[in-house]
Amino acid sequence: MRKKGERAAKGPTEEEKAIALRQFIEEMGLLFEYSGLPRMTGRIFAHLLISDPPQQGAEDIARAIQASRASVSTMTRLLIQTGLIERHVQPGKRQDLFQMKPDAFRTTVLGKVRLLTMFRQVGERGLLALHGAPPERLERLREMADLYAFLERELPVLLERFLQERRGKRGRT
Repeated sequence: MRKKGERAAKGPTEEEKAIALRQFIEEMGLLFEYSGLPRMTGRIFAHLLISDPPQQGAEDIARAIQASRASVSTMTRLLIQTGLIERHVQPGKRQDLFQMKPDAFRTTVLGKVRLLTMFRQVGERGLLALHGAPPERLERLREMADLYAFLERELPVLLERFLQERRGKRGRT
Protein backbone atom coordinates (compact mmCIF):
# COMPACT_ATOMS: atom_id res chain seq x y z
CA MET A 1 0.00 0.00 0.00
CA ARG A 2 1.28 3.49 -0.92
CA LYS A 3 1.92 6.14 1.67
CA LYS A 4 0.03 9.40 1.51
CA GLY A 5 1.34 11.61 -1.36
CA GLU A 6 3.28 8.74 -2.98
CA ARG A 7 2.73 8.16 -6.71
CA ALA A 8 2.29 4.79 -8.34
CA ALA A 9 5.27 3.62 -10.39
CA LYS A 10 3.71 4.74 -13.68
CA GLY A 11 6.58 6.89 -14.80
CA PRO A 12 7.05 10.63 -14.66
CA THR A 13 4.14 13.06 -14.68
CA GLU A 14 3.55 15.37 -17.66
CA GLU A 15 5.06 18.22 -15.67
CA GLU A 16 8.17 16.16 -14.86
CA LYS A 17 8.52 15.23 -18.54
CA ALA A 18 8.25 18.89 -19.56
CA ILE A 19 10.93 19.85 -17.03
CA ALA A 20 13.18 17.02 -18.22
CA LEU A 21 12.76 18.09 -21.86
CA ARG A 22 13.61 21.72 -21.02
CA GLN A 23 16.68 20.45 -19.16
CA PHE A 24 17.65 18.31 -22.17
CA ILE A 25 17.40 21.34 -24.46
CA GLU A 26 19.54 23.45 -22.13
CA GLU A 27 22.16 20.70 -21.75
CA MET A 28 22.40 20.34 -25.53
CA GLY A 29 22.89 24.10 -25.72
CA LEU A 30 25.80 23.83 -23.30
CA LEU A 31 27.36 20.98 -25.29
CA PHE A 32 27.21 23.03 -28.47
CA GLU A 33 28.72 25.97 -26.60
CA TYR A 34 31.55 23.75 -25.32
CA SER A 35 32.21 22.67 -28.90
CA GLY A 36 32.58 26.27 -30.08
CA LEU A 37 29.11 27.04 -31.40
CA PRO A 38 26.57 29.43 -29.89
CA ARG A 39 24.45 27.91 -27.15
CA MET A 40 21.29 28.81 -29.08
CA THR A 41 22.30 26.49 -31.95
CA GLY A 42 22.33 23.58 -29.53
CA ARG A 43 18.96 24.52 -28.10
CA ILE A 44 17.42 24.71 -31.59
CA PHE A 45 19.07 21.45 -32.62
CA ALA A 46 17.79 19.72 -29.48
CA HIS A 47 14.27 20.93 -30.15
CA LEU A 48 14.38 19.68 -33.75
CA LEU A 49 15.81 16.39 -32.53
CA ILE A 50 12.73 15.68 -30.41
CA SER A 51 9.97 17.75 -32.03
CA ASP A 52 6.68 16.36 -33.25
CA PRO A 53 6.14 16.97 -36.09
CA PRO A 54 9.80 16.89 -37.12
CA GLN A 55 9.38 19.96 -39.35
CA GLN A 56 9.04 23.18 -37.36
CA GLY A 57 8.63 26.82 -38.29
CA ALA A 58 10.83 29.49 -36.75
CA GLU A 59 7.89 30.80 -34.70
CA ASP A 60 7.25 27.30 -33.31
CA ILE A 61 10.91 26.86 -32.42
CA ALA A 62 11.13 30.30 -30.79
CA ARG A 63 8.04 29.61 -28.68
CA ALA A 64 9.18 26.11 -27.69
CA ILE A 65 12.66 27.12 -26.54
CA GLN A 66 11.65 30.56 -25.29
CA ALA A 67 13.90 32.48 -27.65
CA SER A 68 13.47 35.48 -29.92
CA ARG A 69 12.41 34.94 -33.52
CA ALA A 70 15.49 36.92 -34.68
CA SER A 71 17.84 34.66 -32.72
CA VAL A 72 16.19 31.54 -34.13
CA SER A 73 16.48 32.96 -37.65
CA THR A 74 20.19 33.69 -37.26
CA MET A 75 21.02 30.38 -35.59
CA THR A 76 19.03 28.23 -38.05
CA ARG A 77 21.16 29.73 -40.84
CA LEU A 78 24.28 28.66 -38.94
CA LEU A 79 22.88 25.15 -38.39
CA ILE A 80 22.08 24.90 -42.12
CA GLN A 81 25.67 25.93 -42.94
CA THR A 82 27.05 23.29 -40.58
CA GLY A 83 24.93 20.63 -42.28
CA LEU A 84 22.89 19.68 -39.23
CA ILE A 85 19.48 20.94 -40.32
CA GLU A 86 17.73 21.78 -43.55
CA ARG A 87 15.10 24.30 -44.61
CA HIS A 88 11.95 23.36 -46.48
CA VAL A 89 10.16 26.00 -48.49
CA GLN A 90 6.40 25.60 -48.66
CA PRO A 91 4.98 26.82 -51.98
CA GLY A 92 2.46 29.60 -51.39
CA LYS A 93 3.32 30.02 -47.71
CA ARG A 94 5.49 32.62 -46.06
CA GLN A 95 6.90 30.41 -43.34
CA ASP A 96 9.75 28.02 -44.03
CA LEU A 97 10.07 24.82 -42.03
CA PHE A 98 13.25 23.44 -40.49
CA GLN A 99 14.13 19.88 -39.67
CA MET A 100 17.17 17.80 -38.88
CA LYS A 101 19.01 16.51 -41.91
CA PRO A 102 18.49 12.75 -42.13
CA ASP A 103 22.25 12.16 -42.14
CA ALA A 104 23.18 14.90 -39.64
CA PHE A 105 25.13 12.65 -37.28
CA ARG A 106 27.01 10.85 -40.06
CA THR A 107 27.86 14.22 -41.63
CA THR A 108 29.15 15.48 -38.29
CA VAL A 109 31.42 12.47 -37.80
CA LEU A 110 32.75 12.68 -41.36
CA GLY A 111 33.43 16.38 -40.82
CA LYS A 112 35.52 15.47 -37.79
CA VAL A 113 37.41 12.93 -39.90
CA ARG A 114 38.26 15.70 -42.40
CA LEU A 115 39.51 17.82 -39.50
CA LEU A 116 41.60 14.89 -38.23
CA THR A 117 43.08 14.55 -41.72
CA MET A 118 44.11 18.20 -41.70
CA PHE A 119 45.73 17.85 -38.26
CA ARG A 120 47.61 14.74 -39.42
CA GLN A 121 48.82 16.50 -42.57
CA VAL A 122 50.05 19.53 -40.62
CA GLY A 123 51.77 17.22 -38.15
CA GLU A 124 53.50 15.36 -40.97
CA ARG A 125 54.67 18.66 -42.49
CA GLY A 126 56.03 19.63 -39.07
CA LEU A 127 57.92 16.33 -38.89
CA LEU A 128 59.41 17.00 -42.32
CA ALA A 129 60.41 20.49 -41.25
CA LEU A 130 62.17 19.01 -38.20
CA HIS A 131 63.92 16.25 -40.17
CA GLY A 132 67.14 15.32 -38.43
CA ALA A 133 66.14 16.84 -35.07
CA PRO A 134 66.73 14.82 -31.89
CA PRO A 135 64.04 12.14 -31.29
CA GLU A 136 62.91 13.73 -28.01
CA ARG A 137 62.12 16.95 -29.90
CA LEU A 138 60.03 15.04 -32.44
CA GLU A 139 58.13 12.79 -30.02
CA ARG A 140 55.14 15.01 -29.23
CA LEU A 141 54.65 15.90 -32.87
CA ARG A 142 55.03 12.25 -33.94
CA GLU A 143 52.47 11.19 -31.33
CA MET A 144 50.04 13.81 -32.64
CA ALA A 145 50.47 12.75 -36.26
CA ASP A 146 50.21 9.05 -35.37
CA LEU A 147 47.08 9.55 -33.24
CA TYR A 148 45.31 11.56 -35.92
CA ALA A 149 46.30 9.03 -38.60
CA PHE A 150 44.88 6.24 -36.44
CA LEU A 151 41.61 8.10 -35.78
CA GLU A 152 41.34 9.12 -39.44
CA ARG A 153 41.56 5.44 -40.39
CA GLU A 154 39.35 4.01 -37.66
CA LEU A 155 36.46 6.48 -37.31
CA PRO A 156 34.98 5.71 -40.75
CA VAL A 157 35.20 1.99 -39.95
CA LEU A 158 33.42 2.54 -36.62
CA LEU A 159 30.78 4.66 -38.33
CA GLU A 160 30.10 1.93 -40.87
CA ARG A 161 29.86 -0.68 -38.10
CA PHE A 162 27.40 1.56 -36.27
CA LEU A 163 25.26 2.00 -39.40
CA GLN A 164 25.23 -1.76 -40.01
CA GLU A 165 24.22 -2.37 -36.40
CA ARG A 166 21.40 0.20 -36.68
CA ARG A 167 20.15 -1.42 -39.88
CA GLY A 168 20.19 -4.79 -38.12
CA LYS A 169 18.21 -3.44 -35.15
CA ARG A 170 15.59 -1.91 -37.43
CA GLY A 171 15.18 -5.24 -39.19
CA ARG A 172 14.47 -6.95 -35.86
CA THR A 173 11.79 -4.54 -34.63
